[in-house]
Amino acid sequence: MRDRRVSIHAPQIGSMSNIALLKTPMRKIRNSRYGVATWHSTHVATRNIKTCRVSVASILADAGWLMFLKAMQWLTLSSVDRELAQKQFHDLRSQIPLLYTLLAVNAVALGYTHYGVAPDWMSVWVPGALVIVGVARTIAWIRCKHVEHDQTVIIRHLRYTTVLGCLISLAYIGWSLGLSNFGGPDERAHVATFVGITVMGCIFCLSPLPQSAILVAALTTTPYLVFCLLTPGSGIYVAIAFNIVVVTLVVLRVLMNGFSAFADLVLSRSEAARLAREVTVLAHTDMLTGLPNRRRFFTDLERRIAGRGANSEPLAVGVIDLDRFKAANDTYGHVVGDQILAEVGARLAAELEGRGSVARLGGDEFAFVMDGDGEAAMALMSGVCQRLAEPYMADDIAISIGASCGIATIEGADPRSATLYERADYALYTSKSTRRGLPTLYSETHEKAVRSERAIEAALQVADLDAELAIHLQPVVDTRTHGLSAVEVLARWTSPTLGPVSPAVFVPVAERTGIVHRLTVKLFEMALAQAAQLPEAVSVCFNLSAHDLTSPATILSLVSALRQSGVAPARIVFELTETAMLRDFTAARESLGMLSALGAQVAIDDFGTGHASLSYLRELPIHRVKIDRSFVSGDKALARRDLLGAVIAMCRSLDLQCVAEGVETEEQMAFLRTAGCDALQGYLIARPMPPAALDDWMNGPRARLAAGAA
Repeated sequence: MRDRRVSIHAPQIGSMSNIALLKTPMRKIRNSRYGVATWHSTHVATRNIKTCRVSVASILADAGWLMFLKAMQWLTLSSVDRELAQKQFHDLRSQIPLLYTLLAVNAVALGYTHYGVAPDWMSVWVPGALVIVGVARTIAWIRCKHVEHDQTVIIRHLRYTTVLGCLISLAYIGWSLGLSNFGGPDERAHVATFVGITVMGCIFCLSPLPQSAILVAALTTTPYLVFCLLTPGSGIYVAIAFNIVVVTLVVLRVLMNGFSAFADLVLSRSEAARLAREVTVLAHTDMLTGLPNRRRFFTDLERRIAGRGANSEPLAVGVIDLDRFKAANDTYGHVVGDQILAEVGARLAAELEGRGSVARLGGDEFAFVMDGDGEAAMALMSGVCQRLAEPYMADDIAISIGASCGIATIEGADPRSATLYERADYALYTSKSTRRGLPTLYSETHEKAVRSERAIEAALQVADLDAELAIHLQPVVDTRTHGLSAVEVLARWTSPTLGPVSPAVFVPVAERTGIVHRLTVKLFEMALAQAAQLPEAVSVCFNLSAHDLTSPATILSLVSALRQSGVAPARIVFELTETAMLRDFTAARESLGMLSALGAQVAIDDFGTGHASLSYLRELPIHRVKIDRSFVSGDKALARRDLLGAVIAMCRSLDLQCVAEGVETEEQMAFLRTAGCDALQGYLIARPMPPAALDDWMNGPRARLAAGAA
């Protein structure tokens, strides 16, 4: 019970009853009706109050100690920021010589006014020694202007300056106070002026280092004030000393305000510089792979080429493009596509580590730079292409893609980085066309082809398409009647400067240079004009490239031309290759849907040579399949006849018209008719011919053969 009552009364220390109890003598409390328990509770309350007083004192002591440690840390420059210390040191290098010049002038002036009044050692030798010290320190600081120091050396210089400033200030104030004992009122007035001017000059010259300025001001004004107070009959000089102290305090306050703004400015500039560096890194880094981006790649490439000389080692630049990545990206989604790209970047960085630098230019295109000739680059990239062809795991699914590479090299100096990149890009184009999955080195053969393509491009840019373009027609006959069922439109271009140019040459050039839109629209207008002169039962087949299929402007132009021509849309068959569909399946589906909705037919050309699947035949509005000539003619045609029969059977089961290309012999034609192929096209039937020659062909032996078959 006693403990319980103690616990009840103890918290009530602040109540009026307990305060009264504290004022009551201990003897009365013991004899009161509260008894021993009350006495114990009062004793506990008194002890708690003493404990609180001890705790408050301890807290105040700790706070004072922390303030002292913080002040010492500030005075010893232990917590100064790196950028701020460098700026302080930089500013002091120009102001410390001014400080010693001021001290030297003031010391010489004070010694001069006391010459003959004070002893020579005080008026001549002491100020002379102080001036020599100042000159030595000035020379030392001037030398510092031409030397760059690290953080440790700078902090050591600043601390040394603070300590030396204190010692020199003690020397000056001791010397000036010693001179105060000599001479009359004028000399003492000069001493007071010397102290005031010196203090103000030191504060302003040491403003970049406020620790030193405060210590110097304290070690100068305090002894002077004490000296004036202890000197009898110096009331005026006491007032002057107090005035100097007050002015010094105000100036120090202004100094600290200015230094605070100075420090904030330095730190803000440091932060701005840091942020600028981070922004620069972000601006030159690909966020997905962590590799340098296109801007950084060309910047580094230009710098490396600019630093080359005539005797420099060979330099190789390569462009890497992923094969089948778009199909994987469309099939599995962009998240999986990003995972694949990140893994590709990691593999490239690992393979090229220590050998060259790699960057992501955009999409699925990467590039690298390495020191070495073409042979070394080809050997390296052969292994890299094999590494990139290894399966990628995403959500427990193994995805296989590939990579093709184009490489270009230079020896000696080359003024243009763009030239080197264009060569590598052209080699990449060749690799994807003929050496998919392998590297290709830019050679003299490629250079000749480039010159030829540049001439073709220049001729295309100024070509009169109405006069220079023409179309040839190749008949397609029905296997049952041998009658003409369709004609395929083939482009022909005869340049006034280059002569006849093959479509296999000028069409790719037109695609790369953006001229293909004009070519496609003009050729389609010619095809429509020819379709109007053919029998209505004859269809007109027109080829679309991958560029045409993914260009909304081109598709809309074709639709507009077809509507204005008066030709029945059902007579137009747009042919496209499997690779054209794979370039952008979504865009291809939209474009083909628009053409099919108009009433036109769609055919897959060169079927069997690409990567088409049955899903494409079901998802796209396909009406015809044109089997590639490699299944019909050539060395492997006989071995592929079983596969050819299976393709024809598939077309019949899907209710698709089947057209065989490359028919060159009667035996091939007989097999195709027996297998159930719907139409034939090839040199056995007819070669491509101008539109004017088609009339003669239709009235020639082929027409009689068709009549006999009927």
